[in-house]
Amino acid sequence: MAVVTARSFKRDELDCCPSVANSEGAILSEIREIMSWELFGVASRELAIQVAQSGYEPDIILAIARGGLLSAGALGYALSVKNTYTMNVEFYTGVNERLAVPMILPPVPSLVDLKDSKVLIVDDVADTGHTLKHVLEFCKGQLADTRLAVLYEKSQSIVKCDYVWKYTDEWINFPWSDKDPVAKRKWSVKDA
Repeated sequence: MAVVTARSFKRDELDCCPSVANSEGAILSEIREIMSWELFGVASRELAIQVAQSGYEPDIILAIARGGLLSAGALGYALSVKNTYTMNVEFYTGVNERLAVPMILPPVPSLVDLKDSKVLIVDDVADTGHTLKHVLEFCKGQLADTRLAVLYEKSQSIVKCDYVWKYTDEWINFPWSDKDPVAKRKWSVKDA
């Protein structure tokens, strides 16, 4: 069986990644992490193994939508956790472009019946960490225990996650968001 590893590419090596500048005019890094669907399978499995080997047995997995949905589902199967919740938090509006603060979008999950639960909060990346910090603040005092799991964590993140598959400071092309949306909407942006 072939070994699958994460790869970084210069933008000019990818036909999907032209050079861009953010709204403040800053030139973005020429290097990107590339995650394929196959690598996503490997990464989620290895992340689940980290959680299992730590002895942590979550009662619930809380997916941070949209980026954390697929990872949360994969971890739910690998860790035999059937109870999954979703919290939709909007922060990114484009490549390296974000709102002033993360916003929890409705419907907001009710945690009133979960006070004795151990919850694994899952997202695709801890970039700035503001989204995960916002979710942790929302959950504070309402759950027995929370831990964080992400595929990628960046050094600039203000939150340090309990379980991380890979550390990087590059922008990440995920297989679910690296192509233009099929359905065009006023707010549709690739990579956000």
